[in-house]
Amino acid sequence: MSDAKPEIWFYHLERSTLDQVLPGLLEKTLQRGWRALVRGAVSHRLDDIDEHLWTYRDDSFLPHGLASEGQAARQPILLSESGENLNGAQALFIVDESELGATEGYERCFIIFDGRNEQALQQARERWRSLKAANANLAYWKQTDEGRWEKAA
Repeated sequence: MSDAKPEIWFYHLERSTLDQVLPGLLEKTLQRGWRALVRGAVSHRLDDIDEHLWTYRDDSFLPHGLASEGQAARQPILLSESGENLNGAQALFIVDESELGATEGYERCFIIFDGRNEQALQQARERWRSLKAANANLAYWKQTDEGRWEKAA
């Protein structure tokens, strides 16, 4: 883990849903040799993500578990409502407008928000302003018309 400030990447969903984007980001995270913590605001939504990660593609397996099921420290991908980094993750994924919390110890944080939801969009803008004022290491990624990701800031 790094003592440097983590990169904080905002992912602005416009053409895809969280369910379409999250598995690919998690695959890339594991390919880097990193662990991931997916922090959600409500347990039933984490249950939905858990189910989706088992079934999103027939030829793929993303090893993961819910913090509520125990064995959190052993999970390469942990789904949690907690602010604690229970699995020693290098990558933090913030979904469904959950709190960012402390970012120390992470290499990269992903704030994924639905740009079609006005409340989520406003919250993301407020977070960006607040983090920019705190001199955070920020990047903003937006989808192109073709659905690819393009760094916009």
